[in-house]
Amino acid sequence: MVGEPAWLWWTIGGAIVILLSAGWWVWSKGRPFSDGHVFRASRLSKGNHLFPTQVLITASTVVQHKPRWVGKEEESIHVAHIASVKIETHLLLSDVMFETSGGSDPILCHGHRKQDAVEMKSLVERAQNDYFRANPGPVGLDPSRR
Repeated sequence: MVGEPAWLWWTIGGAIVILLSAGWWVWSKGRPFSDGHVFRASRLSKGNHLFPTQVLITASTVVQHKPRWVGKEEESIHVAHIASVKIETHLLLSDVMFETSGGSDPILCHGHRKQDAVEMKSLVERAQNDYFRANPGPVGLDPSRR
């Protein structure tokens, strides 16, 4: 290795630093974005190779979180506005669709494990039961006007 130009070693070192930084960035974007029931899509599914889509289900909302190289895209639906949860199973993974009662585009999530898809549906149904038990009557009406 005697006589090798110093610029070659600096170039190799710089390339290693860049690759490690990019790997850390991809890893950090794939971590759960929130506490609670977060379901991550498989990196083996379409559109989820680098940054897997994540779905957070709380007692009041369903949030789809799509990480990007810079920033993120999030869409949420209140559980009272979810008309149905559709699970489409494939050989290895499942797609989950949350359809709204308002007619807007549904939230479509590709590449979740079948067990996770069933648990997502169960959590949404449980949240809807709890919500409508606590708030009887038509959605959106003022309780004092009933």
